Amino acid sequence: MVRQKNPHPKRAENARTVVVASDREEREEREFREEEERVLCLRIPDYDYDEMNEQIRKEEMTVRKRAKRKRGHECDVCEKVFVSPSKLAEHMRIHTNEKPFECDVCDKAFRTSGTLKNHKRIHTNEKPYECDVCEKRFSDSGNLKKHMRTHTNEKPYEFDVCEKSFRHSSTLKNHMRIHTNEKPYECDVCEKRFRQSGKLKKHMRTHTNEKPYACDVFEKAFRQLGHLKRHKRNVH
Repeated sequence: MVRQKNPHPKRAENARTVVVASDREEREEREFREEEERVLCLRIPDYDYDEMNEQIRKEEMTVRKRAKRKRGHECDVCEKVFVSPSKLAEHMRIHTNEKPFECDVCDKAFRTSGTLKNHKRIHTNEKPYECDVCEKRFSDSGNLKKHMRTHTNEKPYEFDVCEKSFRHSSTLKNHMRIHTNEKPYECDVCEKRFRQSGKLKKHMRTHTNEKPYACDVFEKAFRQLGHLKRHKRNVH
């Protein structure tokens, strides 16, 4: 049998193109469906939400307990946290003003036994801590540590407003009052106010006429140590 020639070859070619394109679209759609089924298979299975909520609640309780242990022992007045109950007990005496440790020489009382121990060295003149640079001696280790900064010129306390630095935290605290104009120490005689307790103490001598600094050559005494030093320079 003789095969007849197609009188419309272009039409047949177009038909083949349509069939090929249709097959490709069908294959891509099938692959998409298979991929979608695989994704659906990976879906998280349904949970028992009551059980899940209970688990979450337990985990939250555990976190709270850990946080509480981490916070340690907290003062219920100022919320400051301490590592041990004894440290908290010492701190609480700041709020109660309790001073159970009394010096048997001068009857002065203190909040902690360590402070009393350091105080007693004033009476015994014991100075067990010595500077290895200038051999100056101190009654407690804290004062030696502060003194060493005069040799190292270390000033670890910096004020973030004027960027001025200080050797001691107390000096920084006093300096801050220059910026805030805070004067918490008031004379109960004339109501004059001061930034530092030491300044108030010196001022009170103007009312009491107390002159604790005496010259060992002349029978003259002064209210302030600086006045005695000036006297010795000028007169002696």
